[in-house]
Amino acid sequence: MVAREIVVEADADGICDRAAMIWQQMCDYVISEQGVFRVALSGGSTPRRLYELLASAEYRDHIQWDRIQFFFGDERAVGPEDGDSNYRMARESLFGPLGLADEQVFRMRGEADDLDAAAREYEENMRTAFGEVNASGLVSFDLMLLGMGPDGHTASLFPHTGALQEQTRWVVANDVPQLETRRMTMTFPIINASQQIMFLVGGASKAEALGEVLSGQPDPQTYPSQSVAPTRGKLMYLIDDAAAKKLQKGEANSNE
Repeated sequence: MVAREIVVEADADGICDRAAMIWQQMCDYVISEQGVFRVALSGGSTPRRLYELLASAEYRDHIQWDRIQFFFGDERAVGPEDGDSNYRMARESLFGPLGLADEQVFRMRGEADDLDAAAREYEENMRTAFGEVNASGLVSFDLMLLGMGPDGHTASLFPHTGALQEQTRWVVANDVPQLETRRMTMTFPIINASQQIMFLVGGASKAEALGEVLSGQPDPQTYPSQSVAPTRGKLMYLIDDAAAKKLQKGEANSNE
């Protein structure tokens, strides 16, 4: 079993406070070691709170923002100005307030007519930005932020969809019939190659699925988040009291 750290905070603000501190600590260390920090962002309400916190006076002057490259774990099939765009949310809450340079941000082209071609393009952009791959032929994000839906999906890897089976490509277009839509998403091989994977999970609506993901029988087709298992990196769940209601006694191994 993959070693995982489960931290339970009182609420979404507590999740974000903890995540922001970890972000700053990781940035300081990774930038001192390799000069650049690469992060894959998640959409959702809790990540938005995190981005707003990072852009606030508490953090903005204490992180080397010009040494960070930003990618996205997934995107909806919409343009960058659409209200459902993960990129737009991050731009409004983080990139814009910090005045980040465009070349630091690698956007998924969710508006593309050919979403499969756009996914292949994004993979090539990743290869170019990183400049090298590891022994497994993959790039390795320093930090991969993930959320989890009430159905156990993460990124745009939804239950019983084709992308769950992908073992070669890093980014794919994924048909999601239960939502009558198509999305672009990173796949498990590239997610699991990350140095640090951090789930941000808040709210009572996530409790049932989170209990199954962390304590239930293996069923990754029904609960895709079960397939998040870093090959060499660390796995952390930052969750709130409401989302933790279905965890087994003693499941959370840290709340310091």
